[in-house]
Amino acid sequence: MTGIPENPFEKGGIVGFAKDLRAGRTSSEAVTLACLARIEALDGRIGAFQHVAADSAVRTAQAMDSLLRAGTDLGPLMGVPMAVKDIYAVDGMPTTNGSLIPSADITGPEGSYVRTLKRGGAVVLGKTKTVEFALGATGVNEARGTPWNPWDLETHRFPGGSSSGSAAATAAGMCAFALGSDTGGSIRIPAALCGLFGLKTTVGLIPTDGVFPLSPTLDSLGPICLTAADAALVHGATSGIQTPEPAEAGTLRLGVPRDFFFEDLDDAVAGCVEKALSALREAGVELVELTAEDLPDPRERETVFPIIVGPEVLASLGIDRFTAGRDGMDRVTAMRAAIGLDVSAVDYSLACRRHKALKPLADAALEQLDGIVMPATPMVSMPLAELETPEGAARSMAASRNTQPGNLWNLCGISLPVHQYGSNLPVGLQILCRHGMDAHALSVGLAIEAIVGRPGAPVC
Repeated sequence: MTGIPENPFEKGGIVGFAKDLRAGRTSSEAVTLACLARIEALDGRIGAFQHVAADSAVRTAQAMDSLLRAGTDLGPLMGVPMAVKDIYAVDGMPTTNGSLIPSADITGPEGSYVRTLKRGGAVVLGKTKTVEFALGATGVNEARGTPWNPWDLETHRFPGGSSSGSAAATAAGMCAFALGSDTGGSIRIPAALCGLFGLKTTVGLIPTDGVFPLSPTLDSLGPICLTAADAALVHGATSGIQTPEPAEAGTLRLGVPRDFFFEDLDDAVAGCVEKALSALREAGVELVELTAEDLPDPRERETVFPIIVGPEVLASLGIDRFTAGRDGMDRVTAMRAAIGLDVSAVDYSLACRRHKALKPLADAALEQLDGIVMPATPMVSMPLAELETPEGAARSMAASRNTQPGNLWNLCGISLPVHQYGSNLPVGLQILCRHGMDAHALSVGLAIEAIVGRPGAPVC
């Protein structure tokens, strides 16, 4: 599109910007204004943002430039314009949690993760749209609107959820990166469907204070970025560790679980993933074919996940608040939350016990592996119109099929794009690693990204 500033992060990412900033070739104010101009020009069509804080963003960017000129360097995220999923509290900005039901009191005040980013000099552009209460995998939100997937501006396709706006905004070049949350795939799914790199961290690694508690048992936080290098930089800067470096391809050993995870794939997904696996093999990565007996049964997601999440989201909302506002909620979100009304205390306790038992089983299964690799989603982004048909609605429910097991098994994971191998719409490759191996997952992602390369950006 003409007349719109170029995405200042498309070529060099956050790493390139950091170098240019300190060399005096650019400024935080310049890139922040470019992002705001792209928001003004594009977001009327894409609908990624729930709230834009233009004035405060520009003031913060100017302050970062002044600090740097005065010799104060706050670190690698200083001056980087970013966005925050609207289940996070940010001082001075409204919190809707993607709902028409007032619920900011549940989210509470600004939390540790956002404060850490601010102390590092990041510039918060605003809040991005989310599936209502972060409970949904397609990104559809009938209450507050569904962002367009930027890879198709002619057909309204879902961006993936629940971190829908964060992925759409990052893919469209309206921010350098954005925060998401992942309870059943809500970072990895939109990253996959929007052609981005997503990091799902180990539960408990990043404090969840100041974030709507969908499921305290399963909730985890993390960034959605353009590249693995950007994600590694963000993770290093916010976790206090050294920025992860790429692993050596010849030392990597990845399991390939064909059963379940490779079933019923779109042709585009199957083709791109197989070509990516071939490229990894040729680069020296050892791929180990796994059988169904090698891992816990991923089909338990159907019996364990909803029995944990349903009651926990209702415990956060309160039954009275949910009942009073249910008619105005997104239909699918309301249906999924309502499951909690019929779960007994015994069934909830049994599901939590099974989740606890699955953790060491998965840990043991991955002990001799650097991770397991599979498609992040079985499909590419679907048109919203198809979801109105019984077949399309059923197919869309599989969006979280390959991601939820990672949450139940207490793993960390990443998704990175591989649609450069022959798809017009993004395809994500997911790697799941043992809990606590978040930095290693990023090292694996950096190595794989160097092998498969990066796709181009959407035309917007």
